[in-house]
Amino acid sequence: METEVKARKIGGSIAIFIPNSIVSKQRISPDDKIRIRVEKVNDLGFLWGKLKGEKKSTQEIMNEIDQGEDE
Repeated sequence: METEVKARKIGGSIAIFIPNSIVSKQRISPDDKIRIRVEKVNDLGFLWGKLKGEKKSTQEIMNEIDQGEDE
């Protein structure tokens, strides 16, 4: 079963919480050993607001992309 969760800081550790729907379906109880696969989801939030000063029209940007493909 696969789901996306958010890591949270608790004390000096990072914790994840397994959604109750998965806990129920997999019949997970405290002290059970479980296997997880950790894979970070790409986060492009750092780009938010970076292109504020950019004043190009969509057509100009598309033309630049087309020129880049031709090279």
